[in-house]
Amino acid sequence: MTYTAAGMKRLIAALRKNQSHDGSWNYPFETGISTDAYMIILLRTLEIHDEKLIKGLAARILSKQEENGAWKLFRDEQDGNANATLEAYYGLLYSGYIGKEDARMKAAREFIQEHGGMENANIFTKIMLASTGQYPWPESFPIHVEIMLLPLSFPFNFYQFSVYGRVNLAPILILSEKKFSIKTANSPDLSDLLLTRARWEVQPGYRSFLSDIKEGVEELLGLPEQLHSLAMDRAKDYMLERIEPDGTFYSYFSSTFLMIFALLSLGYSKEEPVIKNAVEGLKSLRTDIDGLPHIQYANASVWNTSLINTALQLAGVSPDDPAVKKANTYLLKRQHVKFGDWAIHNPYGKPGGWGFSDVNTLNPDVDDTTATLRAIARSAGDRSEYQDAEDRSEYQDAWDRGLQWLVSMQNDDGGWPSFERNTENPWLAFLPVEKGEYMFGDPTSADLTGRTLEFLGNYTNLPAADPLNKNAVNWLVDNQEQDGSWYGRWGICYIYGTWASVTGLVAAGHANHPSVKKACDWLKKIQNEDGGWGESCLSDSQKSYVPLKASTLTDTAWAVDALIAAEDQPTEQIQKGIQYLLNSIDKEDWTTDYPKGQAMAGSFYIHYHSYRYIFPLMALAHYRGKFGQ
Repeated sequence: MTYTAAGMKRLIAALRKNQSHDGSWNYPFETGISTDAYMIILLRTLEIHDEKLIKGLAARILSKQEENGAWKLFRDEQDGNANATLEAYYGLLYSGYIGKEDARMKAAREFIQEHGGMENANIFTKIMLASTGQYPWPESFPIHVEIMLLPLSFPFNFYQFSVYGRVNLAPILILSEKKFSIKTANSPDLSDLLLTRARWEVQPGYRSFLSDIKEGVEELLGLPEQLHSLAMDRAKDYMLERIEPDGTFYSYFSSTFLMIFALLSLGYSKEEPVIKNAVEGLKSLRTDIDGLPHIQYANASVWNTSLINTALQLAGVSPDDPAVKKANTYLLKRQHVKFGDWAIHNPYGKPGGWGFSDVNTLNPDVDDTTATLRAIARSAGDRSEYQDAEDRSEYQDAWDRGLQWLVSMQNDDGGWPSFERNTENPWLAFLPVEKGEYMFGDPTSADLTGRTLEFLGNYTNLPAADPLNKNAVNWLVDNQEQDGSWYGRWGICYIYGTWASVTGLVAAGHANHPSVKKACDWLKKIQNEDGGWGESCLSDSQKSYVPLKASTLTDTAWAVDALIAAEDQPTEQIQKGIQYLLNSIDKEDWTTDYPKGQAMAGSFYIHYHSYRYIFPLMALAHYRGKFGQ
């Protein structure tokens, strides 16, 4: 057995061992300590005394504290993250399991004060602080609830925000209008962290713009008081109509957390079923890491399962293997059959995509859809006498509906977004909200466009000359960075985007395109001496590639996989990258815990525990398949 085959066999064995009984893989979707702190704050606010969970969450938060008293979002963040430290400090105090005078809490408090106190928190943390009585609400929030009433034809309307922005914004609009806050007898006192007069600044020009919108709506429709009430009802209904079977609002932690407080502000009792179900839904997001509980931001089982299922089959595992068949059965059951918000900008599309989470029924996305279609491709195309005709029909139907939805989601600019078509709007740039481009926008991205091209090129019969392909290729070529890389929206960052773009262009028949050569030259240039690659989370905030100064399994797999796709021979760079992967399969250190996913630059990073297995296995399988070694 070759060294490569032996490495693949070990990765396959590790994945087989971790498959759940329902066919899925439930590797943790780890997102730092913020959700853990918020869960403590929520449970204490609702006076739900789940002491075992609260104590465990507090222990996990404390285990992540740095020596200087701060908390970091990633290892090479300079001193620490003031916002995360504030959230951790508040959660720990509210837990009741550690006191204000504990040396660790004193160090945290000093760090927060040195970095501007509560006034320096981001807008989302301020909303949580205001809702729990620790920070004053502003006189006027940057966006008025009347936006709920603006028609789709209006250039600035509620549905021009991305779905992620909308589901968080709807409860925020209610809370800000009500200026709601709730404290309990056990609420900690954070007044020593309010260092200056609290303010929520909105630029005068933008204030005028917002006032013009509000006045325009009132002038258009009349009856301002009734309109305000109608807008509040619209915001409430928007939430209640999008609750998933597990009680969460769109399956996200943040939107569900905010919805609970918004409903309380509208007079709902803590004992209302909708609130109790929402809390149970958030509790169901619990996973255990190193013996301590962590509340995930979302469940990632569809994403994990589709990627792992594809990787196993690329590595030679048969579609008839029980692990593959169980995974496919799981995935088929999670194909969407309902119209969601995506239909507003895609009125001719029909349901058929897949979402990220196990319970997601309303919010399909392009990445999970291509990932799942890859996973079922061989079964959908199997015409062997051994496959039951009914099974064939089920797979073919799922394939056809998924492919139709995917194709219908292409943006007019030629690329693909994540959740919704054509939502890019220049007005969003004027929003005075930190990270607004991440929260409210869902434009075409290189990673989504590249991965969709790769799927279409390698798994369908779509001709390279088809306008669908040509327009996507043109978008990628036009949006390549000067150094040859591409920025990836959902991963870290330039290695990820470059891998997706190169493999997409090659699959679309453009292996010899100058853009591909330029990208490969860039990848070779940034390879580390040990043969691997590594990129820092700082890249997304700095908007340019920042080396991690260490190699990671995932970065190396992405980079070497791109080179394998583009090169005719196993070059020295490819060989060194493959050797790094094979030598590092069992590696356990900080590099294997380093985040490789991102959702909001400088605020929200994701450590996918599955990636260390998936992408090395894919790269090794492609290496063996192309070069026969």
